[in-house]
Amino acid sequence: MPHITSALVAERAPSLSRQELQHRLDTLARDHRVPGAQLVLDTGSRIVTLHTGVADAATGAPFTADTAVPLGSLTKPYTAALVMLLADDGDLDLDDSAADYLPELRGVPEVTIGQLLSHTGGLPTGPDSDTAARTTTAHYLTSTCTARDALFAPGSDFSYSNAGYVAAGRLVESVTGMAWHEAVSALLLEPLETVPAFLGFSAPAGRPVAAGHALNTATGQVRPVRQNLAPLEAPAGALLASATDLAALGSTLVGRTAAVPTAVAMEMRLPQPSAHPGALADGWGLGLALYREGEHLWCGHDGNAQGTSCHLRADPDSGVVVAFTGNAGAATAMWRDLADDLAATAGVRVPVGSASPSPRETVALPECVGTYANGRTEYRVALGPDGSPTLSVDGDLPLPLVCHPDLTCDLVDPATGLREPGGRFHRDAVTGAVDRVQISGRTARRTQLA
Repeated sequence: MPHITSALVAERAPSLSRQELQHRLDTLARDHRVPGAQLVLDTGSRIVTLHTGVADAATGAPFTADTAVPLGSLTKPYTAALVMLLADDGDLDLDDSAADYLPELRGVPEVTIGQLLSHTGGLPTGPDSDTAARTTTAHYLTSTCTARDALFAPGSDFSYSNAGYVAAGRLVESVTGMAWHEAVSALLLEPLETVPAFLGFSAPAGRPVAAGHALNTATGQVRPVRQNLAPLEAPAGALLASATDLAALGSTLVGRTAAVPTAVAMEMRLPQPSAHPGALADGWGLGLALYREGEHLWCGHDGNAQGTSCHLRADPDSGVVVAFTGNAGAATAMWRDLADDLAATAGVRVPVGSASPSPRETVALPECVGTYANGRTEYRVALGPDGSPTLSVDGDLPLPLVCHPDLTCDLVDPATGLREPGGRFHRDAVTGAVDRVQISGRTARRTQLA
């Protein structure tokens, strides 16, 4: 695989070893078999921008500082910021029922606009992209956002929902009279000096675009993969951007630029009541994940498209912004290792998400055995032959599940035996029965006992 390395440092570089950071970026990309990656470290007065490798392993096109990468769910903070700008202009109120603007949500009239942005409306995740591609936005929303499929009372819990952001994008279109991609380009990307690029559209002339990659286990080689996002899902995942572009968003979220007014950025970063995202983050604001690192509460988001992994972190207290993109699924592990290197090399401790679980008491929790549903997605908790719990999603091979007396649980990688925070079960406050499970930030409602 061709390996091309280059770097750009702004005029005032931080007092750290740029060469060492570049070396670590190159090395980690090679070790994790990530064809290309970008890193931006912005301290407010000083910026280091690094990139490595190739944008497309099939063509050998170089990864540059300007290369746009499919962001996946990192599109959502842009959509949320757009809604917040409309609220700041008085075009809507975050406490308004979303159904007041979107008849498609009349089945869940209690869900507010703010709850769409904070994933606290109780809406299911939504169907997969192949299913979504075969329908209209109106039918998608009316069939997904129903009282029958509501996961919990609006404002009482958290469940990560693409459907909520499809609704938020439709709300933008209803209020502005523009298509979502036109509105986000004119009202947010242009002020951020970000050249717009979206899945489903040709990139602007001169803007390079990275392919996502997967590892071919038979040959040991990485290969480009096709992006798969339904057009109606654009507000939840269609944006392409570089790490430099992500850093520009981070900079405005910590109040250094006026693309998002300071008061609006502060409101976006405010932890929302009942927004407990479990393994995803330490809290959630209005469109932003919140990560605690010591005394600091960072904001940001993660995003994965097909074969890409992108991450943004911003610390409002220190003004530090860190942005990373990688064009392979393995770039998630690369990001975690890179965060460790930033702490050692640059003295910047970047929160990447939930840490590996500490050893503690485990229990079988037979009362949690049963079937749970999030829209069309089915979660099955069962006890194995040895009495230990397992989790299967939509009939996939069961994964070992480690449960604890406080109803939290960890997922176990059967290949390595390593544990990662999985989520938590929930007890009904009235009956005391286990009625929900949250796995990787997505809540499912119990439908059967066993």
